[in-house]
Amino acid sequence: MKFDTPATTNPIDQLRIVGQPVERIEGPRKTTGTAPYAYEWHNAVPNQAYGYVVGAAIAKGRIFSISLAEARRAPGVITIVTADTAGKLGKGKWNTARLLGGPEIQHYHQAVALVVAETFEQARAAAQLVHVRYVREEGAFDLAGARASASVPKTGVPETATGDFAGAFAAAPVQLDATYTTPDHSHAMMEPHASMAVWSGDKLTLWTSNQMVDWSRGDVALTLGIPKENVRLISPYIGGGFGGKLFVRSDAVLAALGARAARRPVKVALTRPLMFNNTTHRPATIQRIRIGANRDGKITAIGHESLSGDLAGGKPENAVQQTRLLYAGPNRLTALRLAALDLPEGNAMRAPGEAPGLMALEIAMDEMAEKLGLDPVEFRILNDTQVDPEKPQRPFSERRLVECLRTGADRFGWKARSARPGATRDGEWLVGMGVAAAFRNNQVMKSGARVRVDGAGTVTVETDMTDIGTGSYTIIAQTAAEMMGVPLDRVVVRLGDSNFPVSAGSGGQWGANSSTAGVYAACVKMREALAQKAGIDPASAVFEGGQIRSGERSMPIGAVAGEGGIVAEDFIEFGDLNKKYQQSTFGAHFVEVGVDAATCEIRVRRMLAVCAAGRILNPKSARSQMIGAMTMGVGAALMEELAVDRRLGYFVNHDLAGYEVPVHADIVSQDVIFLDETDPLSSPMKAKGVGELGLCGVGAAIANAVYNATGVRVRDYPVTLDKLISRMPVST
Repeated sequence: MKFDTPATTNPIDQLRIVGQPVERIEGPRKTTGTAPYAYEWHNAVPNQAYGYVVGAAIAKGRIFSISLAEARRAPGVITIVTADTAGKLGKGKWNTARLLGGPEIQHYHQAVALVVAETFEQARAAAQLVHVRYVREEGAFDLAGARASASVPKTGVPETATGDFAGAFAAAPVQLDATYTTPDHSHAMMEPHASMAVWSGDKLTLWTSNQMVDWSRGDVALTLGIPKENVRLISPYIGGGFGGKLFVRSDAVLAALGARAARRPVKVALTRPLMFNNTTHRPATIQRIRIGANRDGKITAIGHESLSGDLAGGKPENAVQQTRLLYAGPNRLTALRLAALDLPEGNAMRAPGEAPGLMALEIAMDEMAEKLGLDPVEFRILNDTQVDPEKPQRPFSERRLVECLRTGADRFGWKARSARPGATRDGEWLVGMGVAAAFRNNQVMKSGARVRVDGAGTVTVETDMTDIGTGSYTIIAQTAAEMMGVPLDRVVVRLGDSNFPVSAGSGGQWGANSSTAGVYAACVKMREALAQKAGIDPASAVFEGGQIRSGERSMPIGAVAGEGGIVAEDFIEFGDLNKKYQQSTFGAHFVEVGVDAATCEIRVRRMLAVCAAGRILNPKSARSQMIGAMTMGVGAALMEELAVDRRLGYFVNHDLAGYEVPVHADIVSQDVIFLDETDPLSSPMKAKGVGELGLCGVGAAIANAVYNATGVRVRDYPVTLDKLISRMPVST
């Protein structure tokens, strides 16, 4: 199905099941421990062995020698895989570094060996007996220090310019020129990167924890040098991904190599330190923002430049992309610079681009509002735009940022906020409120599905779409139930298998809208097939209560399908509507914090997010995504920071003891409001996405609230007490 004209009325609009707060259909399996994650397919194949990854002890250099003799003699050891024994390996298109290092070492904890043994404990013990001698080389590990050598990225849109930014900024009566920094961040998902591999002749089956099954299937084949059709990936349940599992990682490739060498199934799980240094992370940024405005508050010039780092051949963190679209202003500039660093690979994480970009931009907007003597909410509203500021002839498909801001201000009690920082106290606590706009582009991706109706009237949906804990099983079931007119308990959903039609996969806020649109397309084809078999005009057929009906004629869909059943398969392919109209999601985050007047301890007292993100397919799971993302925003604002050892080039706090993340007890109150919106230009579902929107802007809202509470402006994340305590107002 080609989606190239705006959606009109269709069966989804009935909203009998879609749009309802349905409980997660896979919830019982997850809460009872019967949903198998990648490392837990214990009964899938017999005689499983265990692999343990040895990571490089240097950040840059080469292996001088590697001694395996003692490890091979250790109890239970079956085989050991190194670059020398693995044979020629390729590099996947989605990887910057090679997943098995040697002799060259590209980053700390790059995998250099896999020890395979009868038990995990034996593999771990033997791995300590692998003796590697390295030749260390000098590396670049400091983003600020590498600024002078940074270059223009070769991919993406590294620079944009509209009007005369330099002239307009110089002439602006009110100006802001400020620099903000965000540190390296880790995904820190609960489920480790884990895989189990088994070979049958020259065909590989890989159970793995991965968000994008088809991408990774291709990369596994490319890395191993085998045909893609010889690889099967299975990933039905994922315990958190956040972008860190968009691409195949070393656990998958090493499990395959280990299984081939051992001639039996091998499972591999990365230890927590390897997850921090061996896999991807969000790279640090240094961002300069310049805003010029007239005294009435209208922005005349806005510029955003961002520097980030990655391994040679990597890509920048696109922290400027939201600045191109969020606020009006005739004279504009954005620029990205990329420094070559020898730290572990940087890549997509929790709303890449907008999340760190808004952490800077939305503080800058607050600082500018203060310079102008304007309320921060009103300043943002004053500079709203209904068209792409770079291409005014291109309108937004839907843009309700102003309504998000006004609704949130009213619900949150924004009028009670003191404009004077440090003026509100609650006992020992200084209390402040902060606001930030939320923004995330709406992305769509070709997505397919297969639908089967059997003689009993059960509808089975198959697609390689994944569920990273966000509710894919449920919204896909809701879509099929709505389209086929059956109760939810008559739908079976099977996900995460490369034998199924290729879907959008999970990530980037594109998964829900794209994958359900693919199911919609397959169901349209199924409705046509059933109608034709029943001798009914498809245009007049009504599917309801497990029946197909036209006029006075009505038949159970199972009876029409017959004993052999009927199968239909199709995909949604998007046209150029996203080129004619800018498609984005919007929101507003409001936060109240308390800052201890003596210790500077920061507590988030309450949070509110108001979102306009198209049709909400399941308000219950969407709310869960939002509050989870808001919690991640608290982490980025107040505690998350990978500490870089600038001598040796690795992340020091590479476990959950040293890398702090927020927990439920850290946030007393969270609320979410979804505006009633549909976007017919987005998909037949008229939906968009919410996962990233809940995170984008939260960090700045918290930082702005801390400033309102204390009068201390922190531009370097995370906002920690050591950055406040020497600058706090004197208690009276």
